[in-house]
Amino acid sequence: MNEKSKVIFGNELSDKVYKKALKSKKKYIKKFGDDSNADYKIAIKDNEYIGKSLGVKNILLTDEKGDYDFDTEKGIIVGNIRMGFGHYRISMAMASCAKHLGYTPYWMDLNSYKQTTCTKVIGAQNDLYSLGSRLSKNPIFNKLVWEPMNYEGFRALSYNSADQKNAELMAPVYKNVPKDIPVIATHVWPAQAAIHAGMKNVVNAIPDNWPMALHLSEGSIHTIQCHNAYMGYRILNGMNGKNVCKPMPKESLVYTGHYIDHELVSNIEADCDARIARKKNKKPMRFLLTIGGAGAQKEIFAAIIKYLLPFIKEEKAALYVNVGDYRNVWEDLIKEIPDMKGLSTEHFNNWSDTESFAEKALDPNTYITGIHGFWHENIFEAVYCTNLLMRSCDVLVTKPSELAFYPVPKLFIKRVGKHEMWGAIHSAEIGDGTLECRDIPHTIQMIDMFLNEDDLLNDMCENIKVNKSIGIYDGAYKVVEIAMGMKK
Repeated sequence: MNEKSKVIFGNELSDKVYKKALKSKKKYIKKFGDDSNADYKIAIKDNEYIGKSLGVKNILLTDEKGDYDFDTEKGIIVGNIRMGFGHYRISMAMASCAKHLGYTPYWMDLNSYKQTTCTKVIGAQNDLYSLGSRLSKNPIFNKLVWEPMNYEGFRALSYNSADQKNAELMAPVYKNVPKDIPVIATHVWPAQAAIHAGMKNVVNAIPDNWPMALHLSEGSIHTIQCHNAYMGYRILNGMNGKNVCKPMPKESLVYTGHYIDHELVSNIEADCDARIARKKNKKPMRFLLTIGGAGAQKEIFAAIIKYLLPFIKEEKAALYVNVGDYRNVWEDLIKEIPDMKGLSTEHFNNWSDTESFAEKALDPNTYITGIHGFWHENIFEAVYCTNLLMRSCDVLVTKPSELAFYPVPKLFIKRVGKHEMWGAIHSAEIGDGTLECRDIPHTIQMIDMFLNEDDLLNDMCENIKVNKSIGIYDGAYKVVEIAMGMKK
């Protein structure tokens, strides 16, 4: 087996790059220790938050012998990390489709094992990424540091070299996991760690469609959501400066389509028809705002809410606001926009209330008005809340990240990281979202168009139905089938 930090898909890296990768690993060992010889026992428990809806069981690590009853015939591991909400949301899509196809999804969050070097290394890098995201509000930092790093820095094979070496420190968490159970990784680190640990059937579900070496995990099958990314990954385009790279083997790369939950895909026609009917009957247009905790775009969402307030009062618009697990974001918005308070219903930390609201909102006789705020302390509920609300909203307002691929009309606000740009481009090309609105005036212009015109929303809904008919939203089903098929 090739040294994965030295040779990547047949492309040999320089001694300088390799030594830098070794130095990176040594730095983390010095800071967090090396638990390569640890013997973490496995325990399996039902996920108390999404276990019922998605059939998910958590893989836990324990110092004592735990419940080790894997379903070795129907079991499939969804390996992930919490870095923002995106990788959790993609993991939920995989779990949803696995359950629908008759399999047992096991949730393995490598960022949740606090006693391990693995989690400490991921946490340190996550903290750096969150800091960069917050600092990106500064236009100088964004232009000179953040966008180049997210666009070209992560693109280089040299970056993958260091990641592969660091991922060796993450492998111990898989030690007592049966090696034949398929793993779907929704971030590259769980894929790399699984390969280093000797897992035999690994699918690396790449989240972005801007080809970057960051996402490479040699030894796994790589899946992508968009045709326009296929060639970039196949030839490792621009990943070694101006040098022509040896290509990825064709069996290592598969186009699948978008990673979407079964519950959303199976209801596309009904949900789009309901949107068209609400528009025709002049019911309040429902905007769903998903706001993260980094605060990089809070001023954009505040401007949107301020602009929509008169329309909300006149019952021409209604607003869902999901602040995830960041209650402070909601409180900051109320403080900045006092008029929100009297129009708002708070659905806070009460999952049954959230589920009840989401279900009621799907009833064609339900008339939604005002502002509905959602906050959940638990990360699973915080993320999945958006999925529940998505079905009954008319327009999802989001940055062009993982949500760019979801089958709902979308208004894209300014990106956080240049690699996200391609999510909006792809969505606009297939007709289910707007172009990226890179400032507040263009965002407001698009809101006006949604409110005052019928064609924009109706066309997106019809395009979504066409996209479904040709399998664009079937990616999660296909990833699960690929992973289970590897066993054969």
